[in-house]
Amino acid sequence: MRSRKAFLYVPGSDLHKIQKAAASGADCVVLDLEDGVTEASKTEARPIIARALRELDFGVSERVVRVNGYPSGRTGEDLAAILPAHPDGLLLPKVDGVTQIQRIDESIRQAEKSFGWQEGSITLLAIVESALGMVNLEAICRQSETIPRLQGLVFGAEDFIADMGAERTPDALELLYARSRLVMYATAFGLQAIDLVTVNFKEREVLEREALQGAQLGYSGKQVIHPAQIVPVQQVFTPSEQEIAAATRILAEASRYAEAGKGAFSLDGQMVDRPVIKRAESILARA
Repeated sequence: MRSRKAFLYVPGSDLHKIQKAAASGADCVVLDLEDGVTEASKTEARPIIARALRELDFGVSERVVRVNGYPSGRTGEDLAAILPAHPDGLLLPKVDGVTQIQRIDESIRQAEKSFGWQEGSITLLAIVESALGMVNLEAICRQSETIPRLQGLVFGAEDFIADMGAERTPDALELLYARSRLVMYATAFGLQAIDLVTVNFKEREVLEREALQGAQLGYSGKQVIHPAQIVPVQQVFTPSEQEIAAATRILAEASRYAEAGKGAFSLDGQMVDRPVIKRAESILARA
């Protein structure tokens, strides 16, 4: 599964911005057909995105397209325009139940079969951004058991706040339960969890604080809306050299003790058991 630390959105109607995003070094570039594009520009954005997918070199970045959600009535036309250009993945917004996941999977599967592509070559991520979506998280996540292309959940904080009629505050305490719930269910089903957008992209201190909160909650990455946010986010979600060295040592010692038939052991005055070993494995996987 690809690393998705910095999840960069770029308006699909602006080829110049897409070109800049392609060279940004973001782990994932999301070519947006939904909120980042005005209603008047959505139709003309489709061929722009298709052209970018076919012609631009995105380097190390995963190429994902956020289509309009099914409630908009635009999803089918989005897919018809985008799928022939074979994006690496699709991002489906407004997911509040299993039906949307099943519908888009069927559309992708038919495209893969029609073009002779390997089944599962196009991945899928779902944005959960409503109270109903939060209530249905278990059912949504369970779709990954039969639809393996479903690789992650993205938390749509701003839409969630609007749906709840809540107030957005600087410390984001009003979002703590929803953020925790989403990452918990994603982790339970082996899915990546991508955290909320820091809307004020000029405030690096706010960005770093929210990124650190997300990493501490267990998120694997964070949505960004400006290239200046990429490096700070990647730094927060990438383990430090000290963490990598410590994790490497733990796993080496665990292997040595396992060969001797021992499980838990003491290292530098601390007990090392299976949960500690699992965390070390997770750190090296993120690194």
